[in-house]
Amino acid sequence: MKIFFFFVLLILAILIGVYLYRVLQDPTIFDRVLGLNGISTKAIILLVLIGVVFERVDMFIDISTGYALLNLVGALAVAKYLEQKGLP
Repeated sequence: MKIFFFFVLLILAILIGVYLYRVLQDPTIFDRVLGLNGISTKAIILLVLIGVVFERVDMFIDISTGYALLNLVGALAVAKYLEQKGLP
């Protein structure tokens, strides 16, 4: 079963790399924000799976919840900034 979890962790790490490429190469700020949100989502899933692998789900759920809240606040702050700046 741990081999399956490690395989899923590897796939998620590759997906994070794809999102990182999107953040670094896309020309618009909106594409970059979407890429960062995708990275955050995959990182949250990674944290929960790491908790399952190490049999400490309770601790990693707390960490991933805090990370999700930080992601939400950051996305809202960027959206508010872009709205005030007047970008379409």
